[in-house]
Amino acid sequence: MTKLHLFLAQTPAGPAQPGGASSMFLMLGYGLLMIALFWFMTSSQRKKQKEHEKMVSGLKSGDEVITTGGIYGTITSVKEDRFVIRIGDNNAKVELAKGFVTTVVKKTDAA
Repeated sequence: MTKLHLFLAQTPAGPAQPGGASSMFLMLGYGLLMIALFWFMTSSQRKKQKEHEKMVSGLKSGDEVITTGGIYGTITSVKEDRFVIRIGDNNAKVELAKGFVTTVVKKTDAA
């Protein structure tokens, strides 16, 4: 017989060991802790997403923004699902999906 067989032959078989209920509660506690941690992480992500949506919905023509790619530009027009932004000194215009605007550099004042 191998050493594994000898080891398995020595382990007691029978009713559950004392303290089994406490280990069950410990596992339940860890499970609840993991659920709470997951909830916290997803709720903070949802909060950031709502703040970004609010920021994007408030943008209008003339606002200066930074894109996800790090490009600085000025919004020239707002379409349903994208912005047209002017970049560079030669006034090149690019259409950009609204979700790719990350930061507002300067907002135009409403007169």
